[in-house]
Amino acid sequence: MTIEAKSLWRSHGGMQGVYTHVSEACACPMTFAVYVPPHAQGQKLPVLWYLSGLTCTHANVMEKGEYRQAAAEHGVIIVCPDTSPRGEGVADVPDDWKLGCGAGFYVDATQEPWSQHYRMYSYVTDELPAVIAASFPMADMSRQGVFGHSMGGHGALVAALRNPGRYRSCSAFAPIVHPATADWSRPALGAYLGPDEAAWRTWDAVALIEDGARLPELLVDQGSADGFLQDGLRPWLLAEACKAASIALTLRMQEGYDHSYYFISSFMAEHIAWHAERFRR
Repeated sequence: MTIEAKSLWRSHGGMQGVYTHVSEACACPMTFAVYVPPHAQGQKLPVLWYLSGLTCTHANVMEKGEYRQAAAEHGVIIVCPDTSPRGEGVADVPDDWKLGCGAGFYVDATQEPWSQHYRMYSYVTDELPAVIAASFPMADMSRQGVFGHSMGGHGALVAALRNPGRYRSCSAFAPIVHPATADWSRPALGAYLGPDEAAWRTWDAVALIEDGARLPELLVDQGSADGFLQDGLRPWLLAEACKAASIALTLRMQEGYDHSYYFISSFMAEHIAWHAERFRR
């Protein structure tokens, strides 16, 4: 579980770092970012996982998400993994931004050639948490939350629904809520998981809820001017599933906002405060 610090920056009294390690789950080197807020010697801090969207790396939210001031204020560690394996020998489709590198969809692929490296679910829910626990002694792994954007919002919802009790909180920005039926995610699920669509249901938030998975509550922000709203995101499907399952969903339609980090950064501090409140319970 040895990690190498590639970059360290002082920010808002804490430390923003970028690290690499060799991943067993993904069978390649992986890069991730961690912000550790200012804290007293020996103090334990909750951990909030941010899962990024299609085409992104760890760097997008780190550079444009504007999370450090709120994380420092609330005393929350922010961990930002990459969105897929990368590097020599890793399968990719360079001319398709919805499949391959940058588009891991936070699933464990079962189909060749993807299954050798594309095990992002195991990476973000098992391997990287163990790395954080071993490498950051201030991290309180009994207080974890997860959130994300778009494909990463899908990943956050699925991780929380598949691991009841692990995360104290879950929220999302413009998540893909029903990827098994969305035009821009169906090809990836078919490539990674095979043609049997029944096998896709455990990687789909709406299907998981329909099949009995439960969470106490969810917070979702969605821009009304998002160009992917109608065909890819469709938050009303999550609302319908949560209502039927008596899951407390706060769905906020944000007028005039699109799918970009201008949208995410506008509501980032509110999400971190929301998670921090639940860490204190």
